[in-house]
Amino acid sequence: MRSKAAYLWALPPVALLALFFLYPLALVVQQSFQPDTGGTSLEPYADVLASTAFREALWTTVWLALAATAGCLLLGFVLALVIAFVPFPGARAVARFVDVFLSFPSFLITLALLFVYGTVGMANGVWTDVTGAAEGPFRFLTTPWGVLLAEITYFTPFVMRPLLAAFSQLDTAQLEAAGSLGARAPRVVRRIILPEALPALAAGGSLVLVLCLNEFGIVLFTGAKGVTTLPTLVYGKAILESDYPGACVVAVVNVLISVGLYGLYRVVSRRARA
Repeated sequence: MRSKAAYLWALPPVALLALFFLYPLALVVQQSFQPDTGGTSLEPYADVLASTAFREALWTTVWLALAATAGCLLLGFVLALVIAFVPFPGARAVARFVDVFLSFPSFLITLALLFVYGTVGMANGVWTDVTGAAEGPFRFLTTPWGVLLAEITYFTPFVMRPLLAAFSQLDTAQLEAAGSLGARAPRVVRRIILPEALPALAAGGSLVLVLCLNEFGIVLFTGAKGVTTLPTLVYGKAILESDYPGACVVAVVNVLISVGLYGLYRVVSRRARA
């Protein structure tokens, strides 16, 4: 009886999942096999995967995601170290702000960077006021480096959160013993803190990599010319070119990459909690 009741309780969420997620996903996959000439074939996949635009978008997506993940890991580790182990007024408030930051939309961070480093942003305004130049030198936000900066700025807290949780469980007696034996801070970090932080770094880095692969708002709001990622390629084919089979092909490829990396993230997270 209990098993039957459990199945009955599971039916509503499964039905909602199938209706609002699995069915639309199935339509996308079905559309990816339907060329404009009609019928069902692999022609859309052959056309898209062989195109220069797809290969360039895939490469841009991969290198931006890897570079942003590396930057987030490095910056997140340093910032988490400071918050957790360097006593300063407001450390607890900063740690709580990290949680609040996770709820911010990505375009908001990009918009803030535009106000500071945009063509008519504060930095260029200060430069022209001081030097009398007609234009400021800060124009990197419309390049791949601007996208990279925005992604590192936005996704670093996703690395800091698991690190701060890991540091809060670290046995401080080990740190005190190392300090009493004359070990300097770099050695303590390398020999004691870093090994304990590796699972959290792996989990946070895996999550950031998945998120960066699917990021759309940052690339769009920076207005970076010549920076086309897989999500923006989907947008361009569907909205600008009305090439729905091609857009669905890119979307399916993006989903497969994301699901594979998400599986890796779950494995790493499970080991980090073990």
